[in-house]
Amino acid sequence: MATPTVVSWEQVSVPTPSGPLAVRVFRPGTATPRGWLVWAHGGSWRAGSAQDWHGATAELARDSGFGVMSVDYRLAPDVRHPAMVEDVLSALTWAGEQRDGPVGGPPVLAVGGDSAGGTLAASAALVCRDRGMPLAAQVLAYPPLDPGCAAASYHRFPDMFPTASYLRAAWQDYRQPGRPVAADGTRLHSTPFEAADLRGLAPAVMATGDLDPVSDDVHRYGRVLRAAGVRVALREFRQTGHGAFLQPGRGPGGHPAASLRGWLAQALHRFTSPDDAEA
Repeated sequence: MATPTVVSWEQVSVPTPSGPLAVRVFRPGTATPRGWLVWAHGGSWRAGSAQDWHGATAELARDSGFGVMSVDYRLAPDVRHPAMVEDVLSALTWAGEQRDGPVGGPPVLAVGGDSAGGTLAASAALVCRDRGMPLAAQVLAYPPLDPGCAAASYHRFPDMFPTASYLRAAWQDYRQPGRPVAADGTRLHSTPFEAADLRGLAPAVMATGDLDPVSDDVHRYGRVLRAAGVRVALREFRQTGHGAFLQPGRGPGGHPAASLRGWLAQALHRFTSPDDAEA
């Protein structure tokens, strides 16, 4: 695919029921973006910002051809779930109101995130399904999905970040007891593993590393999505740990697909290309 070389960006304020939400909007160097990807940064739900992720999300826009909306969602411990998911959903609603689609129509929408942001994105994708909001893809970089951190990968490399004990503490800060629902009655999951039915979810583009403690969560999610009839593209990168989304987006020879972030961008492009049925 032709890769735009120039990315512009601006800071916008998205209205939400809880007040203004800061979002960095990145536009690839094309007349019309292929669509809008709402992105949630990592940081264990307690840290990180759109500013910290600026370079990575700008390159994601460049390599995918999508406009990227990087969300400064609220963080724990000031708030807990479902506040962060609601912020991502507000950004998706705002993105859907833009008129950057064909002939000024509604745009193609996708949601994504890395690490804890990927967990938020996957949870937001469930709400979109339940509300009947069209979503072209969920783009997930190594999301932790099991609050118990019970999979073997958490213990295979016990000293690799994030450790099981670190993530269990982060889950405790992020979640709250109960089963929160939105004002319209839609269940707001803190992880898609809480959902009894995954049928009808947006196609998933997922990446992880073979040295990442959360990798078994990602593979498990891929299996249950496929069992539910959801289209999945999943790649595990060799000799790769957690946090690879923030690493340089191009490998040897300048090829985006050689890096985790570049592969996600190209896979998203293929998933949303009408002339390419497989990623």
